[in-house]
Amino acid sequence: MKPNTYTQFNIHLVFAVAKRENVINRVFEGRLYEYFGGILKDSGHFPLAINGYLNHAHLFFELNPKQSVSDIVRDLKTGSSGWINKNRFLPGVFGWQPGYGGFSYSRSQRSNVIRYIDGQKEHHRKVTFREEYLGMLEKYGIEFKNEYLFDFFD
Repeated sequence: MKPNTYTQFNIHLVFAVAKRENVINRVFEGRLYEYFGGILKDSGHFPLAINGYLNHAHLFFELNPKQSVSDIVRDLKTGSSGWINKNRFLPGVFGWQPGYGGFSYSRSQRSNVIRYIDGQKEHHRKVTFREEYLGMLEKYGIEFKNEYLFDFFD
């Protein structure tokens, strides 16, 4: 009998709306997060928490190792922007900014990350997206250059 492969990769993704427009609104945000969940499930991933704020999204899930993180981000952004545009939830053309933040967590950290993502609206009453994102990069010791970050307009 051959040994099997066992994995658990808990991934937290963060990406921003193009031009950092505050367009993720109550009209469709719940359906958007469900749509993200469907994309993840269809690709064999297991969604743990999906939420966001007016101009960015947070997704936390168990990654199926058959797909790379960059490929799932591509599928999430392409699929969701096409869905938003097809359903005409917004005037004009919707899109996501290039790039993303990706962070991994152990199983013991999952409940904290889920609470954090679920509390996005409350969190952003005190903290801007710029402060949040730069804090995440610094917390994980990720070196970055300002010219390669999201466009921040706050």
